[in-house]
Amino acid sequence: MNELMFLSLKRMAAMVRNKTLSSAELTEAHLDRIAQVNPRLNAIVELDGEAAMTSARAADQRLARGAADGPLHGVPMTVKGAWDCAGMINTGGTLGRKGFVAQQDATVIARMRQAGAIPIGVTNLPEFSFAFESDNLVYGRTLNPYLASRSAGGSGGGGAAAIASGCSPFEAGGDLGGSIRLPAHNNGIAGLKTTLGRVPLTGYFPGPFGVVTLAATAGPMARFVEDLTLTLPLMMGPDMIDASAVDATLGDPDEVRPGKLRIAFHTHNGIQPCTPETAATVEQAARQVAASGSIVEEGIPEGTPECYEIFLGLMAADGGAGLRELLKMCGTTELSPLLGETLEVFRQRAVSSTEFGALLVRRDLYRMQVLSFFQRYDALLCPVNAFPALPHGESVAHLPAFSYTIAHNLSGCPGAVVRCGESAEGLPINVQVVAAPWKEHIALAVASHLEQACGGWKRPRL
Repeated sequence: MNELMFLSLKRMAAMVRNKTLSSAELTEAHLDRIAQVNPRLNAIVELDGEAAMTSARAADQRLARGAADGPLHGVPMTVKGAWDCAGMINTGGTLGRKGFVAQQDATVIARMRQAGAIPIGVTNLPEFSFAFESDNLVYGRTLNPYLASRSAGGSGGGGAAAIASGCSPFEAGGDLGGSIRLPAHNNGIAGLKTTLGRVPLTGYFPGPFGVVTLAATAGPMARFVEDLTLTLPLMMGPDMIDASAVDATLGDPDEVRPGKLRIAFHTHNGIQPCTPETAATVEQAARQVAASGSIVEEGIPEGTPECYEIFLGLMAADGGAGLRELLKMCGTTELSPLLGETLEVFRQRAVSSTEFGALLVRRDLYRMQVLSFFQRYDALLCPVNAFPALPHGESVAHLPAFSYTIAHNLSGCPGAVVRCGESAEGLPINVQVVAAPWKEHIALAVASHLEQACGGWKRPRL
């Protein structure tokens, strides 16, 4: 039972469906693991074990009658503290929403329930999901399971730490500037930022409106790439509420042959050099893909060195007025230090409407340059971040380091990340696999190949 929590989601679901393991046993094993390690990590901040066990027993009874709910029947999951999950608290990490209980599910959470998954708890995040580390005044700080002095990342740091440590098999994340890929990197798990518009953000706080719709999307996080492939089809597709969500065909990663691809890689984006260990990990990943027969060469989309300034310029164009309005609407009067630092960055970068219009033009030109790049290449390998997990409190001081993920929020392209190495301190180093819009299957296929070649997720010593 102690090893159940470290199986893949796909394997767990198959065992429940084949009745070699009950949902109640699986859920109880996760609750035991949470009790064992979560007090040290502070990854799961709201837990409803009693409701989860009731749902698990009901799932077992339905299965005994031959009625499976779906491909995730009876498997537990955690919920990022920005998604509405009926009956659970959704603070968004801000004091003004402390105690707010969702009355209905976000679209993505409803789809996971329909597939048979059982929410067991809510995971930590930064205030408004607006930072690259998970710390807020409601719940405090989440620690990295590999090294407690380092950040679990943000905004999905609580979920990534929970998954890496065996407290949860998967979670749905949101990604505006790296909030899926960065926590996955910090915690050595797999994650997928989908194409802009692939997955609806209905029921996510803050919601899908304003300038964030230019870059925000959602996607799965799990220990194994096969679980990203399993859960993505369950999340995607329009819900006729989020106006940015579209209906687009999803390819099959199993039909992709890594030996038939043309792949580019780079270890420096022209903005922030990465650590030598990070560069070596990306280069090793490139060699592994080349060994499969793919054509691999150094390359970078034209315009990449400008992506950070364009993205930050767009997000900060109003000087933080939008964020301050959200604070007012929520009744939050005391800010977390991270959000305070972010607002100060935004205040310094306020622009005129004319300058904002110019930034939109620059964004469109950049996206055209990236699309042109993917006419020559099937995928791009690059760092997830310039560094492995940073010490707590240092994310705002190192914002350019996050430009490796920001680049593809701005481009709208999908990016999968998978652990391919580690630092001298034993911190995970993931590699990012980017593909053309709507080509998630290529990113997932290459990530799966790298997972097998480089080892993927490694259990932390907790």
